[in-house]
Amino acid sequence: MVKGLTEKQKKFCDEYLIDLNATRAYKAVYKNCKKDESARVNGSKLLTNTNIKNYINERLEEISSQKTADAKEVMEYLTSVMRGESQAEVIVVEGTGDGCSKAVKINKNPDEKEKLKAAELLGKRFGLFKEKVEVDGNIPVVIKGGDELDE
Repeated sequence: MVKGLTEKQKKFCDEYLIDLNATRAYKAVYKNCKKDESARVNGSKLLTNTNIKNYINERLEEISSQKTADAKEVMEYLTSVMRGESQAEVIVVEGTGDGCSKAVKINKNPDEKEKLKAAELLGKRFGLFKEKVEVDGNIPVVIKGGDELDE
């Protein structure tokens, strides 16, 4: 754990890690500061402090522990869904006769809709789809004389 931080500096760091907004974090900890501009300047100054940077980096490492999926894991999962290799446990109702039924758990491969969504997300990640945007309208053009360009 990083040493050399005051309690308020630690609180600032923890507040900052909520939404990465130094202005909001500064105002939340330093209650006497009422102006956003002052909070922005002072929050930015705090973020340049080596001890504060180290503390924030340590906390970020803790946050991104084994419980958090990394990009590779997400990509592998989406690929397995797209290829129909993953399975989900679902509950289905099965008729048992005489108007009776029971709930049964079964393993199900992804359907076409799920495969398509996984393919779409992978395609977006790799920039395979480009959105075409058409703009229509009139824009006035102003041509200035050459005298202004020499100044």
